[in-house]
Amino acid sequence: MRVLVTGGLGFIGSETVICLLNEGYEVTVVDALFNSKIAVLERIETITGKKPDFFQVDCCDYEAFKKVFETAKFDAAIHFAGLKAVGESVEKPIEYYENNLVSSINLVKLMKEYGVKNLIFSSSATVYGTPKRVPLVETDPVGHATNPYGETKIMIERILGDFQLANPDFNIALLRYFNPIGAHPSGLLGEDPNGIPNNLMPYISQVAIGKRDYLRVWGGDYPTPDGTGVRDYIHVVDLAEGHMATLKKLEDKPGLVVYNLGTGKGTSVLEAVSAYEKATGAKVPYKILERRSGDVAENYANCDKANTELKWHARFNVEDACRDAYNFQKKNPDGIK
Repeated sequence: MRVLVTGGLGFIGSETVICLLNEGYEVTVVDALFNSKIAVLERIETITGKKPDFFQVDCCDYEAFKKVFETAKFDAAIHFAGLKAVGESVEKPIEYYENNLVSSINLVKLMKEYGVKNLIFSSSATVYGTPKRVPLVETDPVGHATNPYGETKIMIERILGDFQLANPDFNIALLRYFNPIGAHPSGLLGEDPNGIPNNLMPYISQVAIGKRDYLRVWGGDYPTPDGTGVRDYIHVVDLAEGHMATLKKLEDKPGLVVYNLGTGKGTSVLEAVSAYEKATGAKVPYKILERRSGDVAENYANCDKANTELKWHARFNVEDACRDAYNFQKKNPDGIK
């Protein structure tokens, strides 16, 4: 079975590619290298002993993307490619709408043309907007995201839903991620953003090794126990394994399915800092600043549906993820070279 993975050299994509290769799947990776690095390909081979086929292609470039489909017969696709920083999306909304929507539409058009009828879409818990209650379940309302990044996920989910309704022989899974953290236990792969990190864990890790002076905590006056935002932090290895379970689910031809992938537990920013210090022995100084545009107070998952239907559970806790993230950062202080 051959799987096409867009954005397969990114943080979550590369971990999923490792799982696929270890499970015996053939893999073709498409990545434009906008926010990832070609060296990841070599590290995937070091970890698995296998090297996926690779094409440096922007999924927004229809003709270039089409040539990838001419190279092999794909049985399924996993779509990670896209811009993903909440704060940046507020500053650059047009870039986010153009990149994320066009790349997704191109993928679906090509899948239909070449008869690839199984798709896993990398969605996000941001589609729930400002939660009226937590934990969030898959049937909660979708449609009022607090930032353009989230709006692109909502729009793509609707596009895929309409497409599947018109093409009932297609099987599409929408996976709503909560907050991926951690790294591969080898320390060879982890979250490696370009420039100043937008996500919490790589920022904490850079502070922990002395690369940055302190952690910027966006908002200390939320209606949460310690005033900082609460999120559901899931180890990236657990998230990758969730994709494997979903891929097997698509073999049952379920049509359109939606799953939350998280731990089911909320952790505040300051609790995450405490867990990091406990797991690693490193100190993480921080300063509480004004709230960041587009953020919500609390966002964590009810994962009962994934637990039951996919037979999948998150195996690692926040301290495990902190330990792995620190290991990666120590071994790669300036990122993956």
